[in-house]
Amino acid sequence: MKISLFITCLCDAIYPRVGEAMVRLLARFGVRPEFPSVQTCCGQPAFNSGYWNEARAAARTLLDAFEDSDFVVSPSGSCVYMIHHYRELFRDEPAELARVEDLRRKTYEFTQFLVGVLGVTDVGATFPHRVTFHPSCHGSRLLGVREEPLKLLENVKGLEFVPLPYAEDCCGFGGTFSVKMSDISGAMVGEKADHVLETEAEVLTGLDMGCLMNIGGHLRHRGQPVRVLHLAELLYEGVSRG
Repeated sequence: MKISLFITCLCDAIYPRVGEAMVRLLARFGVRPEFPSVQTCCGQPAFNSGYWNEARAAARTLLDAFEDSDFVVSPSGSCVYMIHHYRELFRDEPAELARVEDLRRKTYEFTQFLVGVLGVTDVGATFPHRVTFHPSCHGSRLLGVREEPLKLLENVKGLEFVPLPYAEDCCGFGGTFSVKMSDISGAMVGEKADHVLETEAEVLTGLDMGCLMNIGGHLRHRGQPVRVLHLAELLYEGVSRG
């Protein structure tokens, strides 16, 4: 069975440690994902900005990259859900639509794959810290990834979980939204950071580095020492301690 890693732009360019953590965690359960080097951006920035021809070009690259994969696993619910939008991009191309449906069916966000496909809810991690969790909009609302990360956190030894107030509120990133509507975006992330600080958590975790980068950057700007970790990083750090 061929399981491939869809790493996403942010993780590839800025947060490679997230991909490394995913690969090492999956290896603990007998999964050794391949990495098709031809993969590139999923096309979401172009799609959201109305440049659909450019988005289609990016989408075709991913369709080619993962055509022979049985499963595709990604650390970003946002990028995974972009593949669902390929149905709109290729609605007038029946041959491509068949490939889109195949890729959509076999692509999973990391915790979706770990819990839903592998049946793993306890990775054997120990993480003696106070932790809160931000559920990103695309992952929780559109993909429906809600319980999987919480199940994984429940089984981390020593971890004190603190629910995030108004957790369902958007952090304000939204990709190009944060550039086009910067004042609104800044107000939203400021409010999100306030709620993180209310929890008195040492660590903020989540499933999408776009959101975590946005919240983490705002917290650093305010001089707040909250660690910000993708859940894969947190789990792997906990496994390494054990």
